[in-house]
Amino acid sequence: MVVPVLRPWRAARPQVARIANAVRPRLARAATAAGPRIARLTKAVRVTPAHLSRPRTVRTWQYSAGAATAGLVLAAGVVTVAGPWDANGQRTAEGDRAAALEGSGGADHGRSGTAAGAPRPAPSAAPVLTGLGGTGGAVGTRKAPSGGRPLPDVLEPLLEAPALGDDRAGAVVDVATGTRLYGGGAGKALTPASTTKIATAVAALSALGPDHRLTTRAALEPDTRELVLVGGGDPTLTAHPQAGGEWAGLRTLAADTAKALDRRGIHEITLSYDTTLYAGPALHPIGVNDNLAPVSALAVDEGRADGSAGGPAPRVSDPAADAAAKFAGFLKDAGITTTSPGPSKASTRAQTLATVSSPPLSALVERMLTNSDNDIAEALARQTALAGGDPASFAGGARAIATQLRKLGLPMSGAAFHDGSGLDRADRLTADLLTALLVKAGDPARPGLRPVLTGLPVAGFTGTLSARYTDGAAGVVRAKTGTLTGVNTLAGTVVDKDGRLLAFAFLASRTTDPAQAQSALDAAATALAGCGCR
Repeated sequence: MVVPVLRPWRAARPQVARIANAVRPRLARAATAAGPRIARLTKAVRVTPAHLSRPRTVRTWQYSAGAATAGLVLAAGVVTVAGPWDANGQRTAEGDRAAALEGSGGADHGRSGTAAGAPRPAPSAAPVLTGLGGTGGAVGTRKAPSGGRPLPDVLEPLLEAPALGDDRAGAVVDVATGTRLYGGGAGKALTPASTTKIATAVAALSALGPDHRLTTRAALEPDTRELVLVGGGDPTLTAHPQAGGEWAGLRTLAADTAKALDRRGIHEITLSYDTTLYAGPALHPIGVNDNLAPVSALAVDEGRADGSAGGPAPRVSDPAADAAAKFAGFLKDAGITTTSPGPSKASTRAQTLATVSSPPLSALVERMLTNSDNDIAEALARQTALAGGDPASFAGGARAIATQLRKLGLPMSGAAFHDGSGLDRADRLTADLLTALLVKAGDPARPGLRPVLTGLPVAGFTGTLSARYTDGAAGVVRAKTGTLTGVNTLAGTVVDKDGRLLAFAFLASRTTDPAQAQSALDAAATALAGCGCR
């Protein structure tokens, strides 16, 4: 009978052959070393027929028991010879080899090369990621620093690249210990661009807490039958059909409102909208811009006029009127006729008929940082102002952010805030403050700030870093990007070769080529990932 060779086996044969060739010498050495012990053990258990009074039939179960005993004896001998073994159950030789090879990451795990045309190995993080508490985890596997090159010797040539212009600063801090490992102009205040959002996130979470939600409501004036759509400043309120169960939906609010009106026998109403939660000018000092809608307490889909969900897009000139018009349409679909909506203010006697709430503030912070969302940033700045009793305006939000950071004891020398998003070129932050913000977010005593770290884009995978580090420290660097004309910044965290979690901030002004400047900053962060520097 001919047994066909199955396709899976044919495909796997080369790999199996390589594995067999790799382990054959070790098995041979183990068997040779175990031979004398096995011989002695076999002699000890051998039964001599001359001592038996009479022959007897050996049953199947006895054969099985004997075979099992011999197998256990053989295994014990081989295992003993293959040692020694450490206290954790790993063969000492294997542990030594793993320690020697841990510098070589990637999917091939240290193989000598990659076949031509094959996918290149993915970069690996350090074997053990340090815990934020500084001990390196429950099993105590954090290594001591490897005593490599001094960190300034590694970073300074990279940060002096001509692409980064002639005005730059940088800082690196060990998150677990708070020790500064590098500081080149760390106290120099430069334009931070969108890394400002790190400060906005820390301030908002400190003032409001990670579980805070922003609520949009529909309220009925009992005497006039005026229905008021009251904006609560939720920058993620959406009019799309599928809110996903996570984001607050204007359609849901309209449906619930229509049901409440129907129960009261009301099918025609005067519709108004209330945006008085916010104060000051709605338009950012940069003017009309595809990166930010006029800031309003009531808006849907960030006032995007093209139906997009992210990135620069044309915006409506009056987000609140746009939201109210959509709300009127949804009410009409539910059987409620409305007047053309206009601005108003809900009285204290207005009865709330229905509400929808945003995800918790922690989720808003993560979305803001991952996608560098300017609309969320300006909303959070105003919410921070409201929490501190300041006017919910650009100026009030900026003042409230600075106030919260001072309360946290952060180094504010030279810092100046003019908005929450970093679009204002008059903003000033230092590398010292940016790294201190990241260290504060990693403080075990402040778990409510953790979304600042978890929201940072992951190199090569998410948000504004999804297309960067494709041939570098993908998956190891997490950082907030910042880009304005002539300004390139990067601030975040990286796990280095020794398993330390480092916070870093690099700022460059007067750059002339944004792509080259971006590559230079990425090279510096990548060097941190591969460096066991002191």
